[in-house]
Amino acid sequence: MTTTQTRHQVPRGTMADAEKFNRLYLIKNVMTLRATYQIRLLTYRAVTEGLKLVLKVPSACEFQPSLLELIKKTGNTILREDY
Repeated sequence: MTTTQTRHQVPRGTMADAEKFNRLYLIKNVMTLRATYQIRLLTYRAVTEGLKLVLKVPSACEFQPSLLELIKKTGNTILREDY
C-alpha cells in the first residue's frame, strides 16, 4: 500500500472511534460510504500494524466502488459490521 501526502507534503492523522484488542473501530451512520481520507489512513495504519479495521454501519448502508476497491486491495483487513 502506498502513502500520499497533502499538497504541502504535511502528513495528516486520524483516530479510530474505538480500539479494542487487535481491531480499530470506525462507526458511521450513513446510507452510503466511500473510501474517505479517514478510512484510507486507518486502513494504512491497520495494514502496517497488523490490525483489522471494522466499519460499523447501518445494515442499509451501501459501499461505493472506491471503498469496495480498497477492500479488495487490502484483503481481509477491512471488515463490515452492521447494526
